[in-house]
Amino acid sequence: MINFLLIAICILAGMIFKSTKTIHPDAHKGINTWIIYLALPAVSFKYLPKVQWSTEMLFPILSTVLTTLGCWVFILIYNKMKNYSARSISSMKLASGFSNTSFIGFPLIAAFYGEQYLSIAIICDQTMFFMLSTMGIVAALKGGSKSGNVSSKFVLKRLLTFPPFLGCISALILSPFINLDFAEPLFDKLAATVGPLALFSVGLQLKFNGWRKLIPQISTSLLYKLILSPILVLIAALIFGIKGDVAKISIFEAAMPTVLTASVFAEQFRLNAKLVNLIIGISIVVGFVTTGIWFQITEFLF
Repeated sequence: MINFLLIAICILAGMIFKSTKTIHPDAHKGINTWIIYLALPAVSFKYLPKVQWSTEMLFPILSTVLTTLGCWVFILIYNKMKNYSARSISSMKLASGFSNTSFIGFPLIAAFYGEQYLSIAIICDQTMFFMLSTMGIVAALKGGSKSGNVSSKFVLKRLLTFPPFLGCISALILSPFINLDFAEPLFDKLAATVGPLALFSVGLQLKFNGWRKLIPQISTSLLYKLILSPILVLIAALIFGIKGDVAKISIFEAAMPTVLTASVFAEQFRLNAKLVNLIIGISIVVGFVTTGIWFQITEFLF
């Protein structure tokens, strides 16, 4: 409940500031720059060095990758019927293929299951972050291109110079050799700004005019993100014989609303930020109901 109020306050604050015109129309760009260049890299350095890798932890990784790949296939099939522009399709991929595994996921897991299960959630979160920093960028680049086609050389160049991806890779490479505990307070403070600032940025960009025209895209995205995605992970768990806490948390994380930084990516790469922001806002509200349902399902099955 407290987390929901915090989300609502941050989004409403952005909407109020925008409506009073006391803030520059492009203020969200400065906020997004902070998130991309400082806050998101700090997230990797905060969590990745603490991850305890094991064979059992392969399924949370698989489930998160499956969520993104499943989204790509689902949106591709959907586009065969609707024939949307590359920009719209990329926007829907960003809004549907990546879960809010930390800012919303962590508190809900602690509330429903207990804090001891956050170690599994962290695996899901960091895998999601890696997928967002790779496949998310590829989708965004294709959608932001006028032709819809982007050379592999250009994608690789943007990927290797994108701060969140560099932070993720750096944390993976450096953590086994360098003790970064001395910088942990800094990482904590920077990482803590991601959720509130991303929500505030969403509020600054949120526009409801013309939302009726976007109902097909919004409903399709929510269908995959909140229902089909966890079903996909549930089927994978049954196929591979994964049981207990690992299966529960992996499915529950797949059922989370859209990741907040999808909005940052959409704005950064000139996609349909309006659509992405609407999906984020609605998925958070609806997601608080559907995650409760998924908790009951996982408790019954596992």
